[in-house]
Amino acid sequence: MKSIKNTSELETILGENIKKLRLQKGLHQQTLSDQAGISVSALKNLENGVGASVKTLIRVIRALDREDWIEAVAPIASINPLHMVQNKSDRQRAPRRAHGKKEEK
Repeated sequence: MKSIKNTSELETILGENIKKLRLQKGLHQQTLSDQAGISVSALKNLENGVGASVKTLIRVIRALDREDWIEAVAPIASINPLHMVQNKSDRQRAPRRAHGKKEEK
């Protein structure tokens, strides 16, 4: 897999993927922009990887019924590390031996 070098390249790939999904669903840009509640020019910018806002991206993803993409980017943590520390029991240690003294048998 090719390494993504910069933000611009990532925006282009994201826009291409959104456009492919729109075409797979047989939607025109006007139809999708109406469903998402955005302008056609905002959708064109998103598909071309140019200056789209996060709000526009989320609206289009929802209109395409792909909210799972958002969950994949920002998964909900199932384990909170702070809870693990709070619920941790005290360590058990062996009794200390005095330094320099040997145990008598």
